[in-house]
Formats: sequence, C-alpha cells, structure tokens
Amino acid sequence: MASYIGKSIKEPMLDYGPPINIIELDDGRRAYQWRVTDSGYVPISGGATTTYVPYSDSCVHTLTATKSGDDYIVDGHRKTSFFCE
Repeated sequence: MASYIGKSIKEPMLDYGPPINIIELDDGRRAYQWRVTDSGYVPISGGATTTYVPYSDSCVHTLTATKSGDDYIVDGHRKTSFFCE
C-alpha cells in the first residue's frame, strides 16, 4: 500500500475495489480503509508424509489522502500490525 503515496486515491480503488471505510479527519484529509485477506495452505511435514493446513489472515490497511482539486492524493499509509504487509 505504501507504493500508492503520491498517487490518486483512485489507483488503490482500481486494484482493491471500494474501501470498507472512509473517515473524514479533523485536518481536512481523509482516511480510506481496505480489508485485505490472504489465504492458502501451509505444508506441515510429519516424517514421510506432508499435510497441508489451510490458513487465512485478514489485515486492515489505511491510506490517508489530501484533497487536490476534485481528487484526493495519497500522503500516508498505516498498517494494523507488524505482520500485515
């Protein structure tokens, strides 16, 4: 998400869809939030066999943006935890 800094807020919307929240901040900026879920399977070796265990992680990512004309330009990024990329 940090790669969107300096770009229109429309860029992450095109990649991730509409945000789950839009928050008006006291300083005139906006905060846009997306829930991003990563899922798959983790191999667990048990001697001669390998078992695949499903996992699912969900993170909320926040981009802040400043109004520029009719658009908002991303000026910052926050992640919910250390494990959320």
